[in-house]
Amino acid sequence: MFKDFLSLFGTPPASSLQRKDQWLALFASFVAMLVVGVVNSLLSPGFPHLVLVASVGATIVLVFVVPTSPFSQPYSVLMGHCLGAVVGVSCAYLTLEVYWAAAIGVASCILLMFLTRSMHPPACATTMMPIIVGADTVNGFYFVYFPVLSNMLLLVLVAFLFHRFLLKKEYPTQPTPTSDPIHKHKDASPLVRLGLQPADLKGALEEMNSYLDISEKDLTRVYSLAQQRAYTRKFGEVRCKHIMSRDVITVAPNTPLEEAWSLLRAHKIKVLPVLDDDRKVVGIVSLVDFVKRAHLKGFDDMYEQLEGFVKGQEGKPPHVSEIMVSPVFSVNERDFIAQIVPLLSDQGMHHVPVLDADQQLAGIITQSDLIAALYSSSANQNLG
Repeated sequence: MFKDFLSLFGTPPASSLQRKDQWLALFASFVAMLVVGVVNSLLSPGFPHLVLVASVGATIVLVFVVPTSPFSQPYSVLMGHCLGAVVGVSCAYLTLEVYWAAAIGVASCILLMFLTRSMHPPACATTMMPIIVGADTVNGFYFVYFPVLSNMLLLVLVAFLFHRFLLKKEYPTQPTPTSDPIHKHKDASPLVRLGLQPADLKGALEEMNSYLDISEKDLTRVYSLAQQRAYTRKFGEVRCKHIMSRDVITVAPNTPLEEAWSLLRAHKIKVLPVLDDDRKVVGIVSLVDFVKRAHLKGFDDMYEQLEGFVKGQEGKPPHVSEIMVSPVFSVNERDFIAQIVPLLSDQGMHHVPVLDADQQLAGIITQSDLIAALYSSSANQNLG
């Protein structure tokens, strides 16, 4: 009965930040509020009541708790609050009762945010401040520049530094690329071409006829993860260990390049995992690495140039460690194959090392292995 009563007030969010991210968001909020307050105090020591705008607190929640939301992007934050401040001061100068000024101000602020595509809910709180305390109290239209714009510029700066350098995450959120960024052509990546298209998202949002507090990029990401889960459920628990190649040709970091080149040619393979003495993967070397590091200047004598690079100069062969790629992206042998589909289709990878529970090399999965597994699963389902 009690739960039924609470349901009348809506349901809690479907998901929230992980505990670690919650503490980081709390820390960032504290630092951001402190920076904004201290810096603005130094900028305006004679006006202590104008150091902060109250709506900065609401903006902090959006910027640090839901940073990928369209409402949390720098454009929306800055444009929304500036519009709200201009409207608020303008309405405060009207000779109207406070409730009329508030109604006109909030509606006007929302209208301008609609027109400029800068929807930011806390901006309406900025509108209310001059209306409540009076235009002269906030120094008229100077209020737009200080403290509103100065507060928000500092907040956006702290948010950028926090997300980019501490969390190593993207902020502001960039739109979903319409071309393939890996292979540098205009076609979308393979999974995007076969799956959800930007036009599909746009059409669905228009059909819903409401604001969705999630970016197009995150919505695509959610769809992709859901696809992987559905694929895992549909094709059973086929894991990386079931399809990987186990007899992997490997080299050590001090293996001469000439020997590594000979192994690639003799076994007709394209990559060699580089292992240390504990069979841990420390790098990977491919045909492409040889060609890139040889600095070929023309096609006529390409073989001679490559041969000279492989054999080294002054009779001392260079080692694999000098050209290998490190660190190496790998998967665990117990991972579902659905997890490697994006890697081998969209991320430009052709070979993915597979590690066991001790983080030692257990095998390798190629695009051919994946194609064979998908074909086998599909054929077995059709036969069944």
